[in-house]
Amino acid sequence: MVSMQTVLIVIHLMVVLALIGVVLIQRSEGGGLGIGGGGGSSGGFFSARGSANVLTRATAILAAIFFVTSLSLTVIAGWGRTPPSILNQPGLPTGPSVPQSGATILDQIRPPAPAGQSAPADGSVPAAPAAPAPGGPQVPQSQ
Repeated sequence: MVSMQTVLIVIHLMVVLALIGVVLIQRSEGGGLGIGGGGGSSGGFFSARGSANVLTRATAILAAIFFVTSLSLTVIAGWGRTPPSILNQPGLPTGPSVPQSGATILDQIRPPAPAGQSAPADGSVPAAPAAPAPGGPQVPQSQ
């Protein structure tokens, strides 16, 4: 069974190819790939003026069909989808988080102290250890 989405995709692709062809056939200001060139024939269906009107209308109609099929494909693609609920995702806390006894929110976001080092009692962030001196060439310093 062929789904509606498949039919719309086939129609959409045919419209795209026709639109490309019609745009390439049109005469640009510099001549381009236009048909019915040559002068001398006034009036007629494929005179310069007549073909420009037909091709302009064909381009407008194909562009309108292109937009309709694009919007229809978008609607059909999202038809059965529902946005995921952030409340029903696994692994997330279901209620407000209560700090541990005496702990504050800042204690929850503070990185853990490195092994062998304890956090300061006053709650301040411990100072970073001094980096060892580099073994490579040194930048000269003015005195």
